[in-house]
Amino acid sequence: MRALGVDVSGALNLVGSLVKYLSLAFLFPAAVALGYREPVWPFLAAAAITAGVGRGLELATSGKERIGAREGYLVVSLLWLLVAAFGALPYVLAEAQLSNPVDALFESMSGFSTTGSSVVRDIDALPASIAMWRQFTAWIGGVGIIVMFLAVLPRLRVGGRQALFKTEMPGPELPLAATIKQTARRFVALYVGITALEIAVLAVLGWTGVDPRMDLFNATAHAFATIATAGFSPEGRSIEPFAAATQWAIVVFMIVAGTNFALLYTGIVRRQPRSFARDEEVRLGLLLLALASAVVVVELLTEGVLHGGGGVRHGVFNTVSMMTTTGFASDDFNRWTSATSLVLFGVVLIGASAGSTSGSIKLVRHLVIGKMLRREIDQTLHPEVVAPLRVNGSVVDERALRAIIVFVFLYLGVCAAGAVVILVDSALRGIDLTAFQSLAVSASLLGGVGPGLGFSGPMGSFAPFSDLSTVVLTALMYLGRLEIVPVVVLFTASHWRA
Repeated sequence: MRALGVDVSGALNLVGSLVKYLSLAFLFPAAVALGYREPVWPFLAAAAITAGVGRGLELATSGKERIGAREGYLVVSLLWLLVAAFGALPYVLAEAQLSNPVDALFESMSGFSTTGSSVVRDIDALPASIAMWRQFTAWIGGVGIIVMFLAVLPRLRVGGRQALFKTEMPGPELPLAATIKQTARRFVALYVGITALEIAVLAVLGWTGVDPRMDLFNATAHAFATIATAGFSPEGRSIEPFAAATQWAIVVFMIVAGTNFALLYTGIVRRQPRSFARDEEVRLGLLLLALASAVVVVELLTEGVLHGGGGVRHGVFNTVSMMTTTGFASDDFNRWTSATSLVLFGVVLIGASAGSTSGSIKLVRHLVIGKMLRREIDQTLHPEVVAPLRVNGSVVDERALRAIIVFVFLYLGVCAAGAVVILVDSALRGIDLTAFQSLAVSASLLGGVGPGLGFSGPMGSFAPFSDLSTVVLTALMYLGRLEIVPVVVLFTASHWRA
């Protein structure tokens, strides 16, 4: 049955069939709860509710095999919202600090969107099973983002992706097509493999005594969050309590996680390491990362904020963390200088590679816009020149260029609007928040980074925000993770017309 040009029944049928599988994810924290002798019933109850609703929705509708690009926007938008809602159930059922459904949804959306912000005031007091569920939601969100970025969004023409990430995938538009399934399996296998490698590296640092604090629980928890570029940590002080060797190891894995997984697959699995050097986005990212890190390190050392090797390590770590939108912190950059805050939240708007688990605008879009500006200048001087714009040797069509410009303006507009709402609401409620802090918070959550400034800094909590601001912040995480367009499309009349 088609209504208004969109097969709503088919879209809901696919959403229901996918949501029910989320119930299996609750078995992992349930096993952790058993191991630590904590209550298991919240996770089993959440699993039963999720499976029941998903299966019920699947039985009540039909037509998932008929859906195409139009229905894809509805599927992607609704699926991510429902996953976060069901993921919040263990928090509401078992954790007093998250008993408010608004806070629970925020925490769950923060995990599944791989943002890593938290409204929990005392993270160290969380039960092991709840703490691991936070980490696991981020890991699930990361693998979902990889599949969506590389297999789904390019076919929905989101922000110019259809030209920037070409895939030889004929057939249906959504991930039930055989070719997309095969592609998804490859990237999921790579994602799992990198996660396992980081767990092993971190665990070895603990077992050998290099970092006595890094036990298997912490190794697993931090690997989940690193590969997902999420920034959640079961430690209240994030990565600060861990040894220097652990922090440097995490820096390496954050850079890996911020790299296009299609490129990682080519370079690692297909053993073509030269592909990294040939990729323009990687070269630009490493250059900007090096420059930003150097500026932060010099500022820290010359201003006497930090000293010696520690200053270099913390400067590099936090710059990498913010640019890859991971959100870990090895030191409280709230107490650093205004210049370092400007750099750290400047790189937040840049982001890492497209096709990675990172958020924000993405390097490749900045690369394309830079090339567009250069072309416009050249054509102003030489109007007769016809110069197609190329990325990695491939021509980017003009429709994709327009989509990129529209996306960037839309992104900045949403970021500014979110900052204004948060600032006004906080002012009316007597919450101490400056204009720059509100903009930093909005940019951080829309970009999937995590920490803000002030009380919401890397060692703080978003708990002081009102319920209204918390809802707005949750919406920013949601919009940023889906790259805004799939959600905005649903509010246009033309999308629903037959």
